[in-house]
Amino acid sequence: MNKIRIGLAGSAGYTGGELIRLLLHHPAAEIAFAHSKSNAGKYVSEVHTDLLGETVLKFTDSISGDIDVLFLCLGHGESRKFLAGNSPGPHTRVIDLSQDFRVGSDFTYGLPELNREKIGRSRQVANPGCFATAIQLALLPLAKSSLLRHEIHVNATTGSTGAGQSLSETSHFSWRQNNLSVYKAFGHQHLSEIRQGIGMLQSDFSQEISFIPLRGSFTRGILATVYMHCDLSGEEAGRMFREFYAQHPFVKVSNSPIDLKQVVNTNKCMLHVEKHGSKLAVTSAIDNLLKGASGQAVQNMNLMFGLEETTGLKLKASVF
Repeated sequence: MNKIRIGLAGSAGYTGGELIRLLLHHPAAEIAFAHSKSNAGKYVSEVHTDLLGETVLKFTDSISGDIDVLFLCLGHGESRKFLAGNSPGPHTRVIDLSQDFRVGSDFTYGLPELNREKIGRSRQVANPGCFATAIQLALLPLAKSSLLRHEIHVNATTGSTGAGQSLSETSHFSWRQNNLSVYKAFGHQHLSEIRQGIGMLQSDFSQEISFIPLRGSFTRGILATVYMHCDLSGEEAGRMFREFYAQHPFVKVSNSPIDLKQVVNTNKCMLHVEKHGSKLAVTSAIDNLLKGASGQAVQNMNLMFGLEETTGLKLKASVF
């Protein structure tokens, strides 16, 4: 079998680094180039120092059309510009990790647990956002049965890598360490794609989503608690979630409360469902850089090229 030739644009950031790490050990992948204007000529391991000894690949400021798939790991708004100035070859598939094509575009929305068959037929896929992934996976089974009939409340905390590699006041170690803060309350940019995804299963969904995102004092991972009024018992809800995700290898429904260490460094989403009075609470945990970004992008690549969905993604959690 010929290997899938891969190009990466914007590959010097966190998501680019994680993609390179995954693809170097993917049995069907071959990296043709890693594009970065600011690091052209440098060895990839000079920037992504965890890859020292893993590759002699250098960053380049040019791209080649002789690739099977192009990953766009660029900042929001930059993917559209890149494609406008660098048209991929007619046979090149595109997976975009920014938010540029997630809502209202001709790209397929790349949440495999929602769109697996369509992703497999697509040539252009918009990888979901990290918060959007964690929150939708906590809601899709309920949407499938049209049970989202009341306001949805979400409290979710993300690690510092969710802010990207560029330095800012709120990603500086001295500010972030031993600290916790709310940001973009009720107005986070991922809300539109969450509503879009839910609407694919529950077409009449119109309820308010009250989302409070928080910055956590850790580097990677998202822990989200999603709750709403629900008439199901805890046992009925748990059974519904297990049946919905039975054929999806990366989503696991736990009988016990979950924590971030169970998912960090993996492409898994862990879910825990509990009933409290009239409220159903669903806790969702993912690694924001893997299931929330680069791991999910490789999962989508596997589907697009007819590979086993888990290929190159059987990763162990960093529990201790």
